[in-house]
Amino acid sequence: MREIAFRQALNEAMSEEMRTDKNIYLMGEEVAEYNGAYKVSKGMLDEFGPERVIDSPISELGFAGIAVGASMNGLRPIVEFMTWNFAILAADQIINHAAKMLQMSGGQFNCPIVFRGGNGTAGQLAATHSQSFEQMYSHIPGLKVITPSNPYDAKGLLKSAIRDNDPVLFMESEKMYGDKGEVPEEEYLIPIGKANIVKEGTDCTIVTFGKILKVAQAAAEEMEKEGHSIEVIDLRTIRPMDVESIVNSVKKTNRLVVVEESFPFGSISTEITYNVQKHAFDYLDAPVRRVTQSDTPFPFSPTLLEEAAPNVKNVIRAIKEVMYL
Repeated sequence: MREIAFRQALNEAMSEEMRTDKNIYLMGEEVAEYNGAYKVSKGMLDEFGPERVIDSPISELGFAGIAVGASMNGLRPIVEFMTWNFAILAADQIINHAAKMLQMSGGQFNCPIVFRGGNGTAGQLAATHSQSFEQMYSHIPGLKVITPSNPYDAKGLLKSAIRDNDPVLFMESEKMYGDKGEVPEEEYLIPIGKANIVKEGTDCTIVTFGKILKVAQAAAEEMEKEGHSIEVIDLRTIRPMDVESIVNSVKKTNRLVVVEESFPFGSISTEITYNVQKHAFDYLDAPVRRVTQSDTPFPFSPTLLEEAAPNVKNVIRAIKEVMYL
């Protein structure tokens, strides 16, 4: 099977869907003439023209609002934010309009939009460009939130997101656009709301998502060298969450570590922990442990970066704590 980069997988997903539905268009900062800030839309302007691949002003609130209005009138926009850190400015349109329109209109208006872009830290970008937003938006009824970890999932999930009739937030990572992975040439879809068991195990479950999956996998491999079997689950979709897969895994391993890039308070790991104690409390042999970003604005200093973000050392420590090693 061929190997392609994460950015190419996204490009193929958008292009394939745009070829089959003329109502789909891409809009955002530098998506047309510049081929996208991270070259995700490379070649799309040449194929689809300026009416369907549209460079926007640097006004996230403005073009997010245009997308909401367009989706209410039968179009299916894909909106690219250069980063979700900038998209805080668009939160009013996403939360107060896209998410609520179906309910507020009594079912008369859908908002089939995909909002996508880079999320989380990408190195020395300091506090204002390093925040993860999946926990904030997954709090909102009416939104679906997806965080893929590899090119295969990125393509299959983005195609499903584009076809979905609800607003979908697609959280990527600047650090992943160059990652390569196997992606089939034939069409495929990955259902929204279904987690992936990346590695099966019997001694402890790790639940994670997005680029932090690499950290979790590295920790699991180190524990494997010491003779411990670790199950790794990639959520893929944050909302709706595949609670069933998490609970079934915990019932088997009896221990759980959740790893995420968000701040600890009110995080995805908090929601997972609640559901596990609700549905599998009697199966737990140890309290749930979580590994998150530090409860501080993200630092610029390289010395502090490693300590602030989830790392292999901290994940291994959490696994050993729940296994009483």
